[in-house]
Amino acid sequence: MNEKTVSILDGNTFIVTDEHGDVLLSPDYPTGLFSFDTRFLSTWVLRVDGEQVNALSRDDLHFFETRYFLVPGKPTHYIDAKISIIREQSIGTTFVDRIRVLNHDITPSDITLRMEMDTDFADLFEIKETRRKRGKKSVERRADRLCFHYERDTFRRDTVISSTSPGRIDETGMTFEIRLDPRGQWETELRVEPIVNGGDYESPTVWGSYRRRARPQVRQELERWIDRAPQLLTDCETLKRAYERSLIDLAAMRYASLTATGPVPTAGLPWFMTLFGRDSIFISLMTMPFLPKLTPPVLRLLGSLQGCSLDDLREEEPGKILHEFRYGESAAFQEQPHTPYYGSADATPLFVVLLDEYERWSGDADLVRGLERQARAALRWIDEYGDLLGNGYLSYWRRNTRNGLENQCWKDSWDSISYRDGRLPAPPRATCELQGYAYDAKVRGARLARRFWNDPAYADRLEHEAAELKDRFNRDFWIADSEYYALALDPAGEPVDGLASNMGHLLWSGIVEPARARKVAEHLLGPGMYSGWGIRTLAESEARYNPVGYHVGTVWPFDNSIIAWGLWRYGFRPEAAQIAQGMVEASEFFDGRLPEAFAGYQRGLTGYPVEYPTACSPQGWSAGAVLLLIRTMLGLTPYEDHLRVDSHLPPSIPRIELLDVPGRWGRVDALGRHTERRHEHTRLLARLGHGTDR
Repeated sequence: MNEKTVSILDGNTFIVTDEHGDVLLSPDYPTGLFSFDTRFLSTWVLRVDGEQVNALSRDDLHFFETRYFLVPGKPTHYIDAKISIIREQSIGTTFVDRIRVLNHDITPSDITLRMEMDTDFADLFEIKETRRKRGKKSVERRADRLCFHYERDTFRRDTVISSTSPGRIDETGMTFEIRLDPRGQWETELRVEPIVNGGDYESPTVWGSYRRRARPQVRQELERWIDRAPQLLTDCETLKRAYERSLIDLAAMRYASLTATGPVPTAGLPWFMTLFGRDSIFISLMTMPFLPKLTPPVLRLLGSLQGCSLDDLREEEPGKILHEFRYGESAAFQEQPHTPYYGSADATPLFVVLLDEYERWSGDADLVRGLERQARAALRWIDEYGDLLGNGYLSYWRRNTRNGLENQCWKDSWDSISYRDGRLPAPPRATCELQGYAYDAKVRGARLARRFWNDPAYADRLEHEAAELKDRFNRDFWIADSEYYALALDPAGEPVDGLASNMGHLLWSGIVEPARARKVAEHLLGPGMYSGWGIRTLAESEARYNPVGYHVGTVWPFDNSIIAWGLWRYGFRPEAAQIAQGMVEASEFFDGRLPEAFAGYQRGLTGYPVEYPTACSPQGWSAGAVLLLIRTMLGLTPYEDHLRVDSHLPPSIPRIELLDVPGRWGRVDALGRHTERRHEHTRLLARLGHGTDR
């Protein structure tokens, strides 16, 4: 999609328009109004006297509303424009397009304003893969509204469009004949209601209007969300802007799943505005010191949808945590497996990691005890179903060969796991970071068993298994000649020797032998992997390296933040700060909003981070990455009922103060300052702070 687009959103309801606020049907890019994986508007074009409008300027007010200043006709007509339009679009209870037409002439003006309307009710996967619709679409005109209906067996979707001003309604839009007095104006509101579960147009069913809110309510919730988050004080305006942008994006991308007890984060706009197990877990981990209330709904929802049977289509197994949940037509008729789909090998151990991390921050023992059964099932899955070859390693091999994922680690594109010479290993594949996650899950599971589940024998067993895994891993994955960890093991147990960023996650998990950590850090920050902006997913030396390849050379902010966290854990504070500095500096080129990924070109070659053409933006764990990098620079660690601060800041960020950090201690402040001496850190042990509420 070469044209610039504009998006506004509220949870998993969003609209993608052009720079004038119009929607032109695109067969292969998700322009239009979407909710619960269905496109409810595919055409939405404003015309004045038969001409499309053009933008003079645009004001992005909030994530849920945008205002355009428009004139009719081509740009060459601007100097003589006698008519202008103020167009304000918002998403809340409905999608609303407020149109105000102004006459700047000293004489009356008669104009015809028309909004062309249509919907194809396309499933997101139909847009990705260009499929033919199988249901029946119909259009009904009423006196004050236009109703589009789609039905396929029991699957129903409706779009209801109304106006606050009388006009002529036909099956392709609404027309308004307007008489404007000299210096006069006319306005209307066009309202679009997506209905997800059928029902009468006058009173949509509960699902049809689930968590759709009026604009004032959306604004109030955003204000409360920002007020609850810690306040960041810093001399670095770029970091401050990125922090504020991330908080807003995280607020925007929450949606209320039908089975959750609270809003949960979506993954990324436009393709991934739904629940992903891995993404929601990582987002919760990243935002823990800032937005801890995001975590319990994630844990409860993932626990409630935990696998309980064997299903090849959905790759479900007892104890397994889901990968992706979809609500669209293709999922409803099992043309896609996402009801839910369980094709990820990492979400299950990460579920246990998140449960333990949340308790360390919150002290919420009740949740840990309430999810004991799910956590035990997840730990059991690692050994009973995740160890496909019986060699003690967590690996994956897709059982759904029609449309399941070939790679079921976080780098889930088809070519992301390779040998140095570019060959792809046969399945099953045991990627290195999976072993780190499994190790961490067992260590943390042992802590939960001993402290909260009253099962010291189980804790001893998990600790013994974790120690054995660590010894075995450091024997089998270490490539002695080059001194780094293999990307994976192939089915024969031989190393897949690609040099990739995955080994940075090993530092975060704690599975790396301390004596080898410096070599890992040197590889990660070396010229082959570090671009000057961040660490590439694959080193320049590898055969499949491509600076604009999705997982084979791009730079992912999420990946870098986890690596920085791991470097900090092993004492490489300046190196962690270097990564943070690169990411913060890159954010300036993206208006404070780090995208899903950007190109891996060397910084000296381009001078700026080059956009990856189809990166999601906003993207959940890229927003979370900014928060995690702040945590890492400050060295925030929960320690019983205290917050430990062990900061190391880069030269470009001389000072960070984070006020009212929430946790089991109430709220406390954290301070970090840059120092020229390499190993001098600010240390603070903070106790009870300012109370539990603001």
